[in-house]
Amino acid sequence: MSSQPATSRYPIRFHPRLTLQTLTRGDGLLGMRPHGLFGPRGGMVTVAQIDWTYGEGAERWSMPAPVRFEEEGDVGYTPAHIVRDVQAETAALELIREQGFLPLREDALQWRAHNPLHDAGPLWTLVQEASFGDFWADQAPRLQQLGWQLVVKPGFAHESVPVAAWRFIVSSETGEVLGKEVAAPLQPRAFSSEVFDGLDPSGRWLLSIGIEVDGETMDVGPMVADLLRRDPRWADAQQVEKMDDHAVISLRAPGGRRIDAMAGPLKAVVLALLDLLSDLKRKEGPLTLTPWDAHRLDAIHSALLGLDGGAPWHMSGESGVLKLAQRLRQAGAVRGIEAPEGLGIVLRSYQLQGVAWLQYLREQGLAGILADDMGLGKTAQVLAHMLIEKQAGRLDRPALVVVPTSLLFNWQQEAQRIAPALRVLVLHGEGRARHLEAIGMGEADLVLTTYPLLWRDLGELARLRFHLLVLDEAQTVKNATSRSATAARKLHARHRICMTGTPMENHLGELWTQFHFLMPGFLGDARSFSRLWRKPIEEQGQTVRARLLAQRVRPFILRRRKEDVLQELPPRTEIIERLQLQGRQRELYESVRIAADKQVRRALLRRGLSGSHVTVMDALLKLRQVCCDPYLLKGGRMPKGIERAKIELLRDMLPALVAEGRRILVFSQFTAMLALIEAELRELGLTWLSLTGDTEPAMRGAVIAQFQARQAPLFLISLKAGGVGLNLTAADTVVLVDPWWNPAVEEQAIARAHRLGQTQQVFVYKLVVEGSIEERLLELQARKSALAEGVLGRDDAQAVKFGEEELQALLAPLGAGIAEKVVGMSS
Repeated sequence: MSSQPATSRYPIRFHPRLTLQTLTRGDGLLGMRPHGLFGPRGGMVTVAQIDWTYGEGAERWSMPAPVRFEEEGDVGYTPAHIVRDVQAETAALELIREQGFLPLREDALQWRAHNPLHDAGPLWTLVQEASFGDFWADQAPRLQQLGWQLVVKPGFAHESVPVAAWRFIVSSETGEVLGKEVAAPLQPRAFSSEVFDGLDPSGRWLLSIGIEVDGETMDVGPMVADLLRRDPRWADAQQVEKMDDHAVISLRAPGGRRIDAMAGPLKAVVLALLDLLSDLKRKEGPLTLTPWDAHRLDAIHSALLGLDGGAPWHMSGESGVLKLAQRLRQAGAVRGIEAPEGLGIVLRSYQLQGVAWLQYLREQGLAGILADDMGLGKTAQVLAHMLIEKQAGRLDRPALVVVPTSLLFNWQQEAQRIAPALRVLVLHGEGRARHLEAIGMGEADLVLTTYPLLWRDLGELARLRFHLLVLDEAQTVKNATSRSATAARKLHARHRICMTGTPMENHLGELWTQFHFLMPGFLGDARSFSRLWRKPIEEQGQTVRARLLAQRVRPFILRRRKEDVLQELPPRTEIIERLQLQGRQRELYESVRIAADKQVRRALLRRGLSGSHVTVMDALLKLRQVCCDPYLLKGGRMPKGIERAKIELLRDMLPALVAEGRRILVFSQFTAMLALIEAELRELGLTWLSLTGDTEPAMRGAVIAQFQARQAPLFLISLKAGGVGLNLTAADTVVLVDPWWNPAVEEQAIARAHRLGQTQQVFVYKLVVEGSIEERLLELQARKSALAEGVLGRDDAQAVKFGEEELQALLAPLGAGIAEKVVGMSS
């Protein structure tokens, strides 16, 4: 008979058991219907089964827990030797409901064919899928302490807390792993030991900050929290910096007592701990810090202890943390490094610095984002890093690089050119199964796969162990719940790296998604991150919090801008060509705008903004299409002679640019717009090449080579097909036919020409209809650029995101003033 934890509330022979399973499309799941408190869910639903187990060994007997205890008579036969503990079963059922679990209707889950869980007994789940990460981290350890057995079936997607030991449940007939039971105490929220070998995964500190008053040390945390609620100046970084360090600030102690404190130490505390002190969900008592919070104490230590020769401030709990803070700070000042032997190119100084930074992360067991501008050679830096690992004997497991499908050939070529000593395997096409076998046999140093294939091959890849896992163009998985993002988090690797020139295209949630892959727990769970960071920064403009978030993430982001590191790169000149709509095109825009405005208003009244996503995007799409060309509407059925402002401009502009000897990239979001431009080029007698989603993957390289060989002066490219991974330095002119919601997408397009290897000045023409939705988009872009720059900085010497007020600005009549407040919109 096994012993029970001392804190168990259950009799010795009674064991409640919770089994968790994540169902996906691979299990035949289509989704979950909305019912009761549950909204609809897509292709991933986690369910729970709850069993009562009595006895030990061969005499062990189990039954599924009823949805309500009064139904227990329907369960079936109970062996005579089993004495049921009704009180314990009732208490266990109450406890599981306290955790937020609710029963699922049998018909709630929609299946492609038959229901594989038809005979599994009652199913339970949480109201939101995202809540399972918090449950596993915060509540599962408590259940375990109370005597619950915790079992997860293969594919469970929310193991946010590592498990020290598992007991595997294996089929005696097939040897298949049916599930695994937690066989050691779960720790409070920690970090993946495989990713973070350099940090104590169970490290936690409790920090108290006190102020001495009349010989008594009082906890200053609640007083500062009260100050933040009373005085909004403390959320504004500029106003906080302007405060005189010797100014007297009145604090309110519990019981109404007033305590005067100097502003200097308070500024240090607020600038380092704002999010913790102002969190309305924080319980009283010391602040709980993780290893990633070490920099906070490093920032305030000298201010608290050194101001005016030693103010009466005290910190307890900081022992050992300051050393860690110093270690993390060194990420920004890594030592120099030499390029590895056999490298096929000569690395520039900033690229060597990037390789040294990657080596530093590996040495310290950390992860990070290589976020250099497009065209600065991120691929070369990562390949050099891999070659160093191979030559040092550390690449005893392969490195896995996940790329967009369009970049697979480019990576293969670059690996052969830059690091020919690396043995490369490509998981693509008919040879995938054979190559997966070869990986397990140690026949590869570098494995390349694509995002679409990642989740399809997850079963095989998850069984392998990698030395390094790299996500290229990591913004591809900016949605944390997507299949590719979920699959990437399930892979096992010693070290993880993200590569992207746009770590944050639209909003801070995309940054959270990447760090959730790199360092789970570093930025908390999605809900707490939204509460503590996204909403205060994006919606309330709290600059102190934005600065604090920047301090937190910047040691793990290396971001160089072209203008900072490539002084020899020719200048880039941007020209905004503003057009005015005339005649019937102007009338068409206004009629579409009025109809869209009515349509959106009705949708907002019925479903609210969050439920009107499709309606809103459709309305804005039609306005953008009218700006581009009336023939994009209604399949091109337009009256003859209708004005076409952009086509008319391009008919004048493109022949003139070609006559000057320019090599021109023409980008548009709409492939139909490119087709309309092709028709005009044909009539003008100009030659061109094109690259869209319809271009065969095998032909992409040939088309690019033709343009680089100057076989045509014009290259028409859709943003989706050609926005990343292309080197088109033969071009010296970029024409953006239509603006997009976020500036990062346009920057990626421009970087196809303005990049390493360019020797000519690059001219960028942006075609914008004056006073229209397109002009409002320029304001959106400016705000998004400011947000990204504020958080990401630089290293030198989903869903629509706007409110009803901003919608009114986007749907305003032609020529109306741009709204003062326009927040970001995400693709």
